[in-house]
Amino acid sequence: MPLATFTETVLRRDRSVVLVGLGAIVVLSWAYLVYLAWGMSSTMAMSGTGMAVDMGMGMAMPTVQPWGVVDYWLMFVMWAVMMFAMMTPSAAPMVLTYTKINRQQEDKSKPVWGTAVFFFGYLLIWTLFSAVATLAQGGLHAATLLSPMMETTSPILGGIILMAAGVFQFTPLKQACLSHCRTPLGYFMTEWREGKWGALVMGMRHGAFCVGCCWLIMALLFVAGIMNLFWIAVIAAYVLLEKVLPHGRKISWAFGVLMVGWGVWLIAGALI
Repeated sequence: MPLATFTETVLRRDRSVVLVGLGAIVVLSWAYLVYLAWGMSSTMAMSGTGMAVDMGMGMAMPTVQPWGVVDYWLMFVMWAVMMFAMMTPSAAPMVLTYTKINRQQEDKSKPVWGTAVFFFGYLLIWTLFSAVATLAQGGLHAATLLSPMMETTSPILGGIILMAAGVFQFTPLKQACLSHCRTPLGYFMTEWREGKWGALVMGMRHGAFCVGCCWLIMALLFVAGIMNLFWIAVIAAYVLLEKVLPHGRKISWAFGVLMVGWGVWLIAGALI
């Protein structure tokens, strides 16, 4: 079979190509996260608790080294890959819907390229979010509010984050963004733009809605541990379920109640 004919045949199977591509992104992202978590566990095992002992006072004092450019870059890459791993599954319905519509609107032999541009725009917004999260982590690190396992050392701060995430679930902004993410066809009926530039803009707009829906949920990683793979998986599963299940809004509200209760419990335990 000529190469051109083979390529055309593959591209026409756009849904399968897109699913394989999304799956590859998820698998590779999770593999990188597992590698980082394993490396962190090994480092912690070799260095003990990650605390320096003040021999004069007999107390363990935290060692805080200021971050340099390389540290910020590595943390940024970690956040970006983590967002790709967590958000790609929940973005799949929107990406597949775009692929189907694009097949009918554009060059039918090359619908996958528009999908790639659309998804790139989506990931671009989450990459920008990763930059902001990295700066926030750097600030918490400088204030000695993060443990060596990158979770908050302050129950008060943890409780505030939990309560904020819980209350946010009931806000009009959260529900509007969630409704957008739950109705892919409705989004494209009102937001459709032609061409590759249009695909990029639509992907970025969808990414902005998605960040608006989930940004405080991602802040929970500062409570559970930024490299805690179990909680990364739990949060990713929750984000997916609230977007695809029939009663996603009720799931969001139940999650909000749970987070508020957990936050109150943490703060009360710290104050009593």
